[in-house]
Amino acid sequence: MSVREEIHEQIVGALEGAKFPIKTPEELFDALPDGANTTCKSGDVVLKASDAGEVLTSDDFPFESAESVATTIVNKAGL
Repeated sequence: MSVREEIHEQIVGALEGAKFPIKTPEELFDALPDGANTTCKSGDVVLKASDAGEVLTSDDFPFESAESVATTIVNKAGL
């Protein structure tokens, strides 16, 4: 599994049980188990939710699923 796939899978898992749509960065952080400190790791790559929050814009919201959150973050993070 690639780094991109692992991080994607971890984001989807972290959002299991989240209520959608998620309309703001604050709602996204609230939906994660450790909020902005939620961390995904694959090999030497470490991605914190706070880092992901820096690449998301208001145009990315609302998110309708964990899958769409994960896809957007890995794309914008350049993974």
